[in-house]
Amino acid sequence: MSNARWLTLSQASRIVLQLISLTILSRLLPPSEYGLLAMATVATNFAFLLRDMGTGAAVVQKENLTEQTTSTVFWLNMAMGLFLTLALVLASPFLAAYFRIDRLAPVLCLLSIVFPITSASAVHQSLVERRSGFKTLARIEIVSSVAGLTVAITLAYMGYGVYSLVWNSLVSAALSSTQLWLASPWRPKKIWSAPELRSLWGFSGNLTGFNFINFFARNADSMVIGRVLGSVQLGIYGQAYKVMMFPLQSMSYVAGRALFPVMSRQQAERDKMAGLYFRALAMIATLTAPMMAGLWVLREPFVAIALGKQWAQVPIVLAWLAPVGFLQSLISTTGSVFMSTGRTDLMMRLGLLGSVLQVGSFFVGVNWGIEGVAACYLVANILNGLPHFYYATRELHTSLAGLLRVIWQPVMFSMVMVAVIYPLFNMLSNGGHAPQTILITVTVTGVVIYGALIMLFSKAVVQSCKQMIGMKAG
Repeated sequence: MSNARWLTLSQASRIVLQLISLTILSRLLPPSEYGLLAMATVATNFAFLLRDMGTGAAVVQKENLTEQTTSTVFWLNMAMGLFLTLALVLASPFLAAYFRIDRLAPVLCLLSIVFPITSASAVHQSLVERRSGFKTLARIEIVSSVAGLTVAITLAYMGYGVYSLVWNSLVSAALSSTQLWLASPWRPKKIWSAPELRSLWGFSGNLTGFNFINFFARNADSMVIGRVLGSVQLGIYGQAYKVMMFPLQSMSYVAGRALFPVMSRQQAERDKMAGLYFRALAMIATLTAPMMAGLWVLREPFVAIALGKQWAQVPIVLAWLAPVGFLQSLISTTGSVFMSTGRTDLMMRLGLLGSVLQVGSFFVGVNWGIEGVAACYLVANILNGLPHFYYATRELHTSLAGLLRVIWQPVMFSMVMVAVIYPLFNMLSNGGHAPQTILITVTVTGVVIYGALIMLFSKAVVQSCKQMIGMKAG
């Protein structure tokens, strides 16, 4: 089975588990608990940027890998993991004061344990990815996710609140790290080489810079909403963002992880790299365009069924975030292009532009509540997409016209689908039908219409998807 197929299996399993998590935990835990975790996640996400400083991706990308390199990276990661745990524990009272919630401090202290756990297996994961061992990674991720979710649901039933979500992360990380050590025969040696570390810095340094910039773009909404509007509104916004992102992250994750090692080995053949990239983009656009269009139409019955009545504000935010999801699923693929061509410097500069646009949109939008944040975020993503696609196609020695030829049909077919299912949705809603009936009827109708359009008028897109799914690591 190819890289993309194993990754697809892993991410399909993750989608199922996230749906189960949404359906069960959202009924057991109030928005304030999710908001509290979102505040803690701002700090942990920032710390994760420092954990390996981009060296994990550099291990995958480096053509000639030595024992000096891998052992040096391992000890760097371990030192950073322990340092970050200590730093987060010391910073927890100040972060709790910033968000004005005393309960945040103990949550941060417990969650900080995840850093040395994940640092211990970062090199092992990179080595498994380097040899395209995605079957192994799929098994590890599925087992870890199932165990973490089981613990979270059990603790939530027992009344542990936000700590059920924290233990989900800790259990998943511990099991994943253990399995990676068992899966990779490599073991660290007592070696430290500053020259080897410097040799990685041209790639990993720019990547780390991009990740720092991207962090503020991705997490500024939580920082602004949590500070200005409080944990309940942050919990609602965060849940809407999660509903929008989890299937898209999975698809982009599959394409990115399958593409990066393959494209890195074909750096001298830009025409082949462009072909791989466009096939990946075709697959993502073909799947995400109708998904986000369908989510926009069915956001109210979906939230009513999946989350329950206490999340009634989520559909209002989703109306703006659904198109954001489609844009981000495409924009995120440009990272594989910049990393595989060694242009992490360009990636960092584009990340800076995106960060300015997105962070600015949050500060403007918060004046109109969480709906205002979501609306301004959509505008920022539209402006951010154009330069990313321009420079990505330039690096592949192709053009924006080639990119548009790949995505225009899925977009048009999704618009036709919406033109049919939206009146059907209104008719069923006005007729007083149950949310379950509306969701199933409209979804089936949309799948039939979109599927027929793709099969009849876009055989090239279907073939591109087949080629991407069947792509082998060369």
